[in-house]
Amino acid sequence: MSKLVVYGGAGGLGRALVQHFKSKGYTVINIDLVENKDADFNTLTCTSGSLSEQGHAIDESISSLLGAEKLCGIFCVAGGWAGGNSGSKVLDFLKSSELMIHQSVNSSLIAANIASKHLQTGGLLTLTGALAALDATPGMIGYGIAKAAVHHLVKDLAAPSSGLPEGCKVTAVLPVTIDTPMNRKFMPDADFGMWTSPADIATQLEGYLTGQLPLTSGKLVSAVTNGGVTKFEQLE
Repeated sequence: MSKLVVYGGAGGLGRALVQHFKSKGYTVINIDLVENKDADFNTLTCTSGSLSEQGHAIDESISSLLGAEKLCGIFCVAGGWAGGNSGSKVLDFLKSSELMIHQSVNSSLIAANIASKHLQTGGLLTLTGALAALDATPGMIGYGIAKAAVHHLVKDLAAPSSGLPEGCKVTAVLPVTIDTPMNRKFMPDADFGMWTSPADIATQLEGYLTGQLPLTSGKLVSAVTNGGVTKFEQLE
């Protein structure tokens, strides 16, 4: 049975991915701060320790779970959101920016490192970017910087000599707003018909994993929803 990792599998989008791929017969490993009981296995991480220490601990746990087996896919959906510009209180601005880098960039770097060691030939690595980060984000600088770094990482990993196994594909999905319980809680008056369903993202990622949907490695994929209908498009 094929095994895959959902990094951030206890969050709103992550739980949808865990449930989706479990229903399709995959063995799912969740990496997160907390356990997801729907996953077959859980690798718990923490916010303490350096990036290298966190990555080493996760790698050791994944290695013990897999043995000689390889992963068919790694889906990194860990992340978060924080606003703030350079004129915000210094501690608030720097603290929120550091949090964004930790949640989006560090998790993506660890996912890339796991992929280099444990992804099978021709496997799939997906990260999570943001459509807003293709342009200036003055009201949420830390968030924009972190997501732009994730976009750049996709390009790096798709290039020759990136360290990924032969034939692997890498992409990042760039939504506007994902329809999660947390987002609904903090934006109850928003037009939910403009928000992208986690189930739609899960189905799209399954298509990339199985090859039923075309994907050019290194391309960013926008996810734009109107009237509850989501269109995914590879960006040039």
